[in-house]
Amino acid sequence: MPTLLQTRPLPGSPAPRRRRRVRRGLLAAGIGAALLVPAGFRIADWVPEAPGQEVTDSSTTPLLLALEDLSEYHAATGTFQVVVDREVDTRYVPSVISGERVSFLATGTADAYVDFEGLDAGRVSLSPDGTSATIALPAPRLGEVRIDPAESRVLDRDRGLVERVGDAVGDDPVDDTELYALAEDRLAAAAVASDLRERAEDNTRTMLTGLAGALGVDQVEVTFEEPADDAG
Repeated sequence: MPTLLQTRPLPGSPAPRRRRRVRRGLLAAGIGAALLVPAGFRIADWVPEAPGQEVTDSSTTPLLLALEDLSEYHAATGTFQVVVDREVDTRYVPSVISGERVSFLATGTADAYVDFEGLDAGRVSLSPDGTSATIALPAPRLGEVRIDPAESRVLDRDRGLVERVGDAVGDDPVDDTELYALAEDRLAAAAVASDLRERAEDNTRTMLTGLAGALGVDQVEVTFEEPADDAG
């Protein structure tokens, strides 16, 4: 016949009834805390906000330095691109030890313009009835090349050990001024070799023909002088 044995708690262990009371107390406290916390509560809500920051702008007022009337008709713009590959060698020293080779992609623009400054009335011949005219203009000129920094970048730069150590211990950044100068020369030569001036002649002729037509001159002939040898 089975015998019912009474179990006793081990020494040092809490009584079962007391454990139940402790658990019920913790559960009640947790439920109470949950009821007190509103929905959507975040820990950040307890953190006080920092005081508002004030921004003070102490910039100076823009100052007009000069005004200049334009007397040039910019008739065409060309965009050119070149890769400058520049290598600097140290005599009798391997390039691994000292030297530099840089590949630089340069993108720039140049304008072709017609200079109207100083033109006298003798350059315009108008027929007696005012229906036709002949206009003689100087040849279009090319402006300076403007390199676009956003579209230009170093493709590759290989430097010797001496140069790399100098970069690591020195405070001066790498100077690419000579690269930009070389790129400007190459782009200017490309502008001279292009048809930018011819395009400027056509656009100027179209502009003047339309202007004269609005004044009642039906036939307009625009001639240009021979271009100079220089790019500017």
